Amino acid sequence: MPLTPTVAIVGRPNVGKSTLFNRLLGRRQAIVHDLPGITRDRITGTVELAEDRPIQIVDTGGLVPGDDPLGLNQQVFLAIEESDLLLFIVDGKQGLVSADEEVWSHFRRFNKPTVLVVNKGDTREAQSRFSEFYSLGIDRQILLSAEHGGGIGDLREALALALPEIPDIPTPDAPAIAIVGRPNVGKSSILNKISGQNRALVSPVAGTTRDPVDTLITRGDKSYLLIDTAGIRRRSQVSGAPEELAVMMARRQIERSQVAVLVIDAAAGVTSSDLAIAGSIWELGRAAVVAINKWDLLDDERREKLELSFERLDELLASPGRVNASALSGRGIEKLWGPIDRALAAYNLKLGTGQLNRLFEGFIRKVAPPALGGAPWRLYYATQVSTAPPTFMLFANRALPRNHHYRRYLENRLREELDLPGVPVRLVVRRRTE
Repeated sequence: MPLTPTVAIVGRPNVGKSTLFNRLLGRRQAIVHDLPGITRDRITGTVELAEDRPIQIVDTGGLVPGDDPLGLNQQVFLAIEESDLLLFIVDGKQGLVSADEEVWSHFRRFNKPTVLVVNKGDTREAQSRFSEFYSLGIDRQILLSAEHGGGIGDLREALALALPEIPDIPTPDAPAIAIVGRPNVGKSSILNKISGQNRALVSPVAGTTRDPVDTLITRGDKSYLLIDTAGIRRRSQVSGAPEELAVMMARRQIERSQVAVLVIDAAAGVTSSDLAIAGSIWELGRAAVVAINKWDLLDDERREKLELSFERLDELLASPGRVNASALSGRGIEKLWGPIDRALAAYNLKLGTGQLNRLFEGFIRKVAPPALGGAPWRLYYATQVSTAPPTFMLFANRALPRNHHYRRYLENRLREELDLPGVPVRLVVRRRTE
């Protein structure tokens, strides 16, 4: 499957980066304020350029060359490194200023495809000064108004043309297992233990792993492709939630996998970053296994605290297989293979139509369907349309809203009956006449 391209919105402070980000997403996700430097941390969102063509948009803080005691500029550079294309935003009303030239001198070193966005294009000043920006040497140049939406259609077309072709990643003969988690929770150490060789660099410095390391291993008559996701850099003295960093760094490797092993630091418990990565695993429709690393370092009181924090993760990932382990000593690492194999089997489960319909008949007898549109919801027929994850088509007299409680009931009962821990179940409900 093709990977999702990533586009970073960059520029100096207060030129409208967050306003454009919100405009592309169609919702107010980034904080917008007249004061420069409001966006300190990177924020990500997904935009559909066309049907079946999603892209990931990253809103960054404004780059201010010079001293960077809080590491904010490094966050911008990291976003650029991870992106396939840049949207370089300038203020058309002000025209080309020396700060734009200095900022661009830093960006161009990355040699990334770039679209220059001249903002505030609804003003006479921007329209008259548009040609000044060609001196930056960026061929693709768009005049728009992020605040009012003028020119957004032109930008979307430019993005579609400018984005490099993202090659399909061939599905390996061996199932792909992604090892994901926050910085410095022991992902590389676990990979080394379960692969039996030191393929990934292990260091106590968070963020050592920069590129994914694929390791093909064989166990008995089975082969697996282990993917060690790029490390997530821990920011020093930078406030704000780290969830977006975690998801952004891990997303592509999760996309490549069938099963994601989420590594949790036992001492820290389940954090908001862990939940964010878990949410990405679930959103992308991958099976999940949880490895609680450094379990041997906990006393009874801290283990009880961990269990309380684990409840939300357990709910989010639909009771995934879990192993308490120590990557340092190797204790419990071998036990990971049981949940991984069960998750793989469940992820690729194929049911016969007769068996499936008998299951749904039993679920409906146990809990009667609700009334929708003045009539009881009625299922006519069900069939499995795909695996990985298991996806089922239901033909009924009414559609079921995506978040309807009865849809969730059917999904949960199907997962329980078929023993699919940590595996997403997709229901597509189609309305048809009897």
